Amino acid sequence: MVSNDTSAAPKKNVLSFENTEIAFKHLSNGSLDRAYWLFKAINNNTLVKVGPPMTNFAMKIGLPIKSIIKATIFKQFCGGETIAECDAVIKELQAGHVGTILDYSVEGEDEESIFDFTRDEIIRTINRATGDKAVPITVFKVTGVGRFGLLEKLDTGAALTAEEEQEWQKVQERVLAICQKAFTAGVPVMVDAEETWIQKTIDGLAMDMMRKFNQYKAIVYNTYQIYRHDKLESLKADFKVAKLEGFILGAKLVRGAYMEKERRRAAEMGYPSPIQATKEATDKDYNEALKFCTDYIEKIAFVAGTHNEDSCLVLTNLMTQKGIPHNHPHVYFSQLLGMSDNLSFNLGSADYNIAKYVPYGPVKAVLPYLFRRAQENTAIAGQMSRELSLILKEKKRRKV
Repeated sequence: MVSNDTSAAPKKNVLSFENTEIAFKHLSNGSLDRAYWLFKAINNNTLVKVGPPMTNFAMKIGLPIKSIIKATIFKQFCGGETIAECDAVIKELQAGHVGTILDYSVEGEDEESIFDFTRDEIIRTINRATGDKAVPITVFKVTGVGRFGLLEKLDTGAALTAEEEQEWQKVQERVLAICQKAFTAGVPVMVDAEETWIQKTIDGLAMDMMRKFNQYKAIVYNTYQIYRHDKLESLKADFKVAKLEGFILGAKLVRGAYMEKERRRAAEMGYPSPIQATKEATDKDYNEALKFCTDYIEKIAFVAGTHNEDSCLVLTNLMTQKGIPHNHPHVYFSQLLGMSDNLSFNLGSADYNIAKYVPYGPVKAVLPYLFRRAQENTAIAGQMSRELSLILKEKKRRKV
């Protein structure tokens, strides 16, 4: 039984995110060097700005740079080009008590045949995860199985044409097929959050899937981007619905991935920005969301997707206060492959449930993901400096 008594003082948390020996045990000296030089390059704002267009141009005219990309930024942040190619990374993470979330990261497509292929590929990730504790969770984006423009129109409430109605029906069928497979296999699947102007439709789909498949176990998880000023209340409102209708709420909590894009669109179109006014406001709501989820741990299953050390410590302290076991099935931590290894591997070493997002797909198709990752990282104050300082600390410890 989980205690709801939060009055007791938290026990001393012995977890340390400064332990670089645990954090980088999986990396050879050569891999550590590669990570150092890569993060040093990403830390250069000019390089991050000019790199993507130069790389795209080189790929278009056929310059042989694929091997360079695959040996550097792709190797740091991606598991491979196929599920099978990810096996080495899956085993490496598992050795450090860290799970894998296979993330098919092809973006920006709008053909029905590709949407069908993506549905089938997501189902293949569920098949790969079935019966394997090393792959505890799966994930997909609704824009991977449906056209962005259609979702945008649905969000406005505008009437669909007969052709669009058929298209929308196919999107719903693809989402249902993925979630049905996850339910049958007993493998949780997360629905990623996207831009605010298509998110209402995605939220509706995710809630419908939870109603259908989360009656006895958390299978479907929706994603809450807490950098939005309305999402803490949205989380609480969805829990009220789940409690009333008798299903377990699945929630992935993230700060968010489209901040600059969201603010720019709001300014251009003349509506209030959906983004929190300050980082402090985002941090406050994120940590409050963690507290809310742990308050109702038997009825909410959640994934704390965060690279923020303070939030990770907040959650571990909440779990200690409330007597929630480190390996409680309703609590997972998550970070991205190639980043914040000091969080992931130290959490895994302390027996917390932890899984890394492992993106995969053809190099050329995954480039938009990789470029966004680099741009996001430079936008996070201190993130690259933190990564570099930890790598330097480990190099010094190894005397290399």
